[in-house]
Parts: sequence; structure tokens; C-alpha cells
Amino acid sequence: MTLTLHGHLDVAPDVRAALDRGAPVVALETTIVTHGMPYPQNVATARRVEAIVREAGATPATIAVIDGRIRIGIDDAVLEALAGARDVLKLSRADLPYAIAARKTGATTVAATMICANLAGIAVFATGGVGGVHRGAEATFDVSADLEELARTPLTVVCAGVKALLDLPKTLELLETRGVPVVGYRTDDFPAFWSRSSGLRAPLRLDAPAEIAALIRAKAELGLVGGVLVTNPIPPDAEIPPAEIARYIDDAVAEAATRGISGKAVTPFILDRLYHTTAGRSLHANIALVENNAHLAAQIAAALAS
Repeated sequence: MTLTLHGHLDVAPDVRAALDRGAPVVALETTIVTHGMPYPQNVATARRVEAIVREAGATPATIAVIDGRIRIGIDDAVLEALAGARDVLKLSRADLPYAIAARKTGATTVAATMICANLAGIAVFATGGVGGVHRGAEATFDVSADLEELARTPLTVVCAGVKALLDLPKTLELLETRGVPVVGYRTDDFPAFWSRSSGLRAPLRLDAPAEIAALIRAKAELGLVGGVLVTNPIPPDAEIPPAEIARYIDDAVAEAATRGISGKAVTPFILDRLYHTTAGRSLHANIALVENNAHLAAQIAAALAS
């Protein structure tokens, strides 16, 4: 039986058992399933990512809101239903209480996953890429809530950097201003999701999961709020070179602007356009980097648990 915690959270038995004994747990989001990949690759990837976490010695906790209940760990039937569903809400901090109060079903973004994982006592979260400052934000004020969540919620987020369709220099500047440690894992370069390097320098570098765990502990001991962003470059054989992907992104961004697409709809639209213009290579890259991040997140969670 799934256990209830904090009134609105239902924690799967295996996740609850792992948390109770201090074993490593890795949170996983669901917008990658509902808004980030086409069916059936989305559900296959979600299952594979959960398997990778288990193989690395941790318990996966895929998070979603189902009929107004925050589910910390979902079973295969729920995952399959989400993967094939249409018009699933894309939940961030602002939408989460609405989904609960209105008993809606929604997939959690980076920000919402961080909130829910923290409520459940989970310390590490694996995702693909985090949101950031959008191009032209000086006029639109379009800045992802992921950045604010990283500044306030004590979770370590493992990603392949910030999606290259965003304004990466401004994103790094905002993270620095908000006091979020940004770690390049075994790299001096800040990765750009589909590409191993953005041409920008990673603010910090650490080369082992135990070193990252030590940073996380030190941050907590100092009483510093907020999370840690660990950027893990995409495997070399899966990357799309920066100059090549930049052309595709520029075309997709221009098309989104022409069509008047804005807000939460921008990223899914651009991901879909990239999937078609790269003949599926962007999806292959996305899957490879998510799997890579899940393995590293499980290693960090194990280092923290030890």
C-alpha cells in the first residue's frame, strides 16, 4: 500500500522503505514524459532511466500529480497512462497548488519536482536540462522558475546543462547572483544540453561523486539555502556539435516567434521542431544525456547516503 505523507503526498512503498533506512533515492521528473519526447520513446526512456538508477544501487522516485495527489514513485500503469495522455498539465511552482486543489493530473517540471522531492525527504534529482533565462528576456521577462527554485530548495539537480535554446550567459549570471553552486562534472566547460560545451566556463569543477557529496554537506552545514546544480556533459558519441545545433535552434526560435508561441509552450515546440529538422538525432541525444545523468545522480545519492 502506498503511504501518505504531508497530507498531499503519496509515497510508494519502495521509496518509503529506502528513505526510512537512509538508502539512496533519486527523484525523476515527468514533463520529459509528457512534454519532452514523443510516444513511445517517452515511456521507454522513463523505464530505462528508472532501471539505470536501480542498477547503480539507488531507488528511483518518478514524481507526478495524479488526480490532485502528489505521487512520489509511480507504477508502470500510471507511467504508461501519462506517456500516452494528451493535455496533461505542465506543473511548476505556481501551478502545483491549483492541481492539488482542483484534483487535476499533471507532470512535474524541474521546479515542481524539486518541491515535491524535498517534501518527501529526497536530496538528489536527475533530469535532462534545466530551464533558464530565455532569449530576449530583457524585454519579455521570461525566466524559468527552475532558477528561483534552485536558489531556495535544498536539492542537488544533475543535468546536462541548460538547453542551448536559452540565453546561457544570462542564465549563469543569474545562478551566480542567487548563490547556486554550478559544478561541471569532470569538465571545465559549461555543457549545453545537446553539446558537450557551450563555450562558457563552468564556475566550479569536481571529478568524483564523493567530492560533490562533500560540497553538498558543507553547504548544508553552513546553513546556506538552495540547491546545487551539477552539469554532466552528454556522452561524446551522442552530442550534436554546437555550430550545427545552433542553426536548427535559431530557425525553431524564429518560427515560434512568428507563430506567437510563448511561455511554457516554447520549449516543447522547439524540441519538436528540432526532432524533425535533425531527423531524430536530437531525441537520440536527449535520451543519451538523461540516462547519463541518472547514473551520476545515483552515484551522488549513494555517496551522500554513505
